[in-house]
Amino acid sequence: MKSDHVGRILFDEEDVVDMVMRGQPLADLNGLIVQPAIDLETAALILDYVPKFINYDELAAESLEEFDHRCQNNWHTPDEYQQLDIAAHVIAMCDTPQELQRVGHELLLYQERDLFDLLRYLKYLVDVMRDNRVIWGVGRGSSTASYVLYLLGVHQIDSMYYDLDVGEFLR
Repeated sequence: MKSDHVGRILFDEEDVVDMVMRGQPLADLNGLIVQPAIDLETAALILDYVPKFINYDELAAESLEEFDHRCQNNWHTPDEYQQLDIAAHVIAMCDTPQELQRVGHELLLYQERDLFDLLRYLKYLVDVMRDNRVIWGVGRGSSTASYVLYLLGVHQIDSMYYDLDVGEFLR
């Protein structure tokens, strides 16, 4: 196994054979990115089920921006969250003019970076974790500088209280 310029994990034929020999269900191998391309005709003669691999040569010229966009389009976010006006939702959570100002500033930064889909997905993820009583961390790294993420429940660090600069997160 190795990774490419955008951090995708690449598997070769030896990696795939090793996973099969260790008992990995073939259906779990769907979507693996393989390099070089695995001879599927030979695999079909040996296996009853041939996983749907992704040929890395088709992705190799993809830029980091194209990779991010493709990945974001593959999130399985329910329609109700995809249609959510995330800016209005977060603004409605503000109680003071200072909070409104901070949230407005951060939302502009998120919008400039085309990250509203990410915010919608994080809202969905947090709701699912709460509904299923999943415990997640208090907060970690530079993401705690975002008051918007605090309001969404991604972390529990009130960046306004601690006077954390959102610039530390959205550089």
